[in-house]
Amino acid sequence: MIPKETQSVFDVFLTACQSYGDRPMLNVMPSTAELYGIEAGEISYSRAMAQVDMWTGKFAQAGIGTGMRVALLLENRPQFFLIWLALNRLGASVVPINPDLRAAELEYLIGHSEPALTIAIPSRVKELRKATEAAGIEAGVMVPDGTVPTPRATAVVATPTRTEFDREAAVLYTSGTTGAPKGCVLANSYFLEVGRWYSTLGGIVSLTTEGERMITPLPVFHMNAMSYSFMAMITVGGCLTALDRFHPRSWWQDVRDSGATCLHYLGVMPSMLMGADPSPSDKDHSVRFGFGAGVDPNLHADFEKRFGFPLVEGWAMTETGAGAVIANYTDDRVIGQAALGRCPDNLEIMLADNEGNPVREGEPGELLVRRKGKNPRLGFFTEYYRNPDATAEAWKNGWFHTGDIVRKGAAGFFFFVDRKKNVIRRSGENIAAVEVESILMDHPDIIAAAVAPVPDAIRGDEVFACLNVADPSPARAEEIINWALGQMAYYKVPGYIAFVDEIPLTATQKIQRAELKKLAQRLLDDPATIDTTGLKKRQVA
Repeated sequence: MIPKETQSVFDVFLTACQSYGDRPMLNVMPSTAELYGIEAGEISYSRAMAQVDMWTGKFAQAGIGTGMRVALLLENRPQFFLIWLALNRLGASVVPINPDLRAAELEYLIGHSEPALTIAIPSRVKELRKATEAAGIEAGVMVPDGTVPTPRATAVVATPTRTEFDREAAVLYTSGTTGAPKGCVLANSYFLEVGRWYSTLGGIVSLTTEGERMITPLPVFHMNAMSYSFMAMITVGGCLTALDRFHPRSWWQDVRDSGATCLHYLGVMPSMLMGADPSPSDKDHSVRFGFGAGVDPNLHADFEKRFGFPLVEGWAMTETGAGAVIANYTDDRVIGQAALGRCPDNLEIMLADNEGNPVREGEPGELLVRRKGKNPRLGFFTEYYRNPDATAEAWKNGWFHTGDIVRKGAAGFFFFVDRKKNVIRRSGENIAAVEVESILMDHPDIIAAAVAPVPDAIRGDEVFACLNVADPSPARAEEIINWALGQMAYYKVPGYIAFVDEIPLTATQKIQRAELKKLAQRLLDDPATIDTTGLKKRQVA
C-alpha cells in the first residue's frame, strides 16, 4: 500500500528499493534482449537505483529540471522506466513516443508537446531531428548513451503546481475524435492512485508483497503498461517483464520462463492463442490471473477452461486512470457477456442520453463517471494540454464523458454496448477517423477521403477508406497505401480502399458518419473493393 504522504512516482520506487533492494524489479527475456541488442536477465531494485542515480546526475548537470518535458522513443526497453524515474525525481515530465508514428505524426507530437529533449534509439534519431526542426522546436535529440544537451531557455512548459503530488509526470497522446491527438497531462497523483488501486483491489486480482512477477507484451507508451503494470509491481515489490510485443508462437514459453504470476492482455491476444492447437502444456505455468479488456465473449469461458486461469475484464481510459476504473474481478463475475463489472464504492456512474439526462433502468446510455467526495477528479488526467475547450467539454456538467455506450444489467453489472465516439479500435489501438482522413487528404491525388470501421475477426475493427480520386485503380490504391505508411502509424493505414464518386455528407458538408459506416459495411463484400491489409506491416525502426 502506498502511504498517504507519498508525493511522486520516484517516492514509490525509493520505498520499494529500501524494502526490496535485492529483489528483481525488471526482467528482460532473451528474445527481447536479442532484438533490442541489450543484456538479458533481471535488474534488481538496487541496481535500478544505481542507474537512476546515474541518469539523475546527467540530467541535473545539463540543466533538465522542473517543468520541462523529455520525449522518449525507447520502445519497451527497461531504460524507459529508469530514465522516467530519474526525470520524475528532478520534477521533469516524459512524453512517450509510439515507435510506429511516422513523419506527419512525429512533427505534430513534437510541436505540440514542446519537449526540452528527445531520447531515442539510434535508428530513429535522424527522423526525430527532422521532425523537431520541421515543428520549429529548439531541442536536442540524443541516444541513451550520448551526452545530454543543455535545454533551451524557454524549455519550462508544464503548468506550475503547489505540490509534488499534483505535478505533471507525463503527457500521453490519445486519438481525438474531432482532430489531432490530444495530449493528456498526467500528474504524480494519477500514477499513485493506480498503484493504490491495483495493490488493494483484492478478489481475483489479489497482489501480495511476496514477490509477484507480471508479464506484459503491451507497449510502455500506453497507460496500461506504463501505469498499471509498472506501478503495480513497484508498489508491491514485484518484477515486471515487458516483452517487445506480443508473439503468439513463443508467448507461453515466455510466460513460463518469466515465472509470471499474473499477466496483462488485450482482446486480440486470447483470440490468437485460442487459434493454436491444444497442447498438454497449456496449463504448465504459474499465472493466477490475467487482467485486460476486450476478450471475445464467445471465447472467454473456453479460454479459462483451456489455460487454467481467469481473464479479468476491466474498463478504464487514459483520461480516467484509476480515478474511474470498473473491473469484473469478484468471484461472482459475469463471464462471456462483455461485462465490465460493478460500480466500485468510490465512484459515481450515470448512464446518459444525448441530452445528458439519465436513461431508464436497463437502457443503454453514455457512461459518465466521477469520483465520490470532495475531489471528483482525483486520479483522472489533469487536462488536455493546450486545449481547455476539450477539457471543459469532457467534464461537462461535472461528469467525465467517456464516449462509451454501456447498459446496466442484473445484480448491478455494467455491460459494454458500443462506442459513441468516432474512434476505430484495432488490436487495442484507438484510431481517430478524422486524423486518418486529414493525413490522407494531404495526398495530391485524393480529392475526398472518409474513413470508417469494419469488423475484423482477430483485431476487432479494421480501417476502411472511401476515396475519391481522379484515376482509380488497384495500382493507385497500393501507391496510396505505401505513401500513407510513411506518414502515419501502420495500424492507422486503411486495410480496405473503395474508390467512390461521392462520400455521404450532411447539408453543412460534414461526413454522415452513420451512413458512411453502413456504406463501408456494404462495400466490404464488393468485388471492386481493394483489400490492402497485406500491405499493412509494421515499419522497420
